[in-house]
Amino acid sequence: MSKSTQAQRVLEYIEQFGSITQIDAIQDLGVMRLAARIADLRQLGYSICSTTETVKNRYGDTCYVKRYFLHFEEGEAVEG
Repeated sequence: MSKSTQAQRVLEYIEQFGSITQIDAIQDLGVMRLAARIADLRQLGYSICSTTETVKNRYGDTCYVKRYFLHFEEGEAVEG
């Protein structure tokens, strides 16, 4: 069995859970540079979209996080 790349792990995570944020990538996958892995996947032809969410940090300050997910065209089959 070959070792998976960080980009492969990010893709598998999105497929399994529907989306990923930077904190998910760090905590669950050990991936520190999620945006770079998303860029790698986009270069490979994956259609990955993002939304910006407003959250509160531990101090109650407003912060913004990106949530990445696979984009499917209408009528496109979703496996899984």
